[in-house]
Amino acid sequence: MSLKIRLARGGAKKRPFYRIVIADVRSPRDGRFIEKIGTFDPMVAKDHPERLRLDLERAKHWVSVGAKPTDRVARFLADAEIVGARRVPNQTKKNQPKAKAQERMAAAAQAAAEAAEAAAAAEAEPAADPA
Repeated sequence: MSLKIRLARGGAKKRPFYRIVIADVRSPRDGRFIEKIGTFDPMVAKDHPERLRLDLERAKHWVSVGAKPTDRVARFLADAEIVGARRVPNQTKKNQPKAKAQERMAAAAQAAAEAAEAAAAAEAEPAADPA
């Protein structure tokens, strides 16, 4: 049985409220779950203590037995330092600039490095005394 730590939506139309639950991956989003470990209320101010309530000990337990958090829940757990922060995946080949643009960016970076080197060399030289 594969487990997920995910959000189950509740609340009224345009007034969401989420429970943070442990559920089998085959269960529907708002359906059957194993355990409720917290709540998330996005309608409350970000610095308000009622926005996120999480039972940290139970979350640690479920992560230790192999439950995988969804992206949003992983953020919450990373803020609580239960799991490491997720890294942003590398750009795919489709998202990268074309060859000419890459050459221009490399040339610009090289020119900037040379300018910084020249400025450092000029600053390092002792000033000549006009006497």
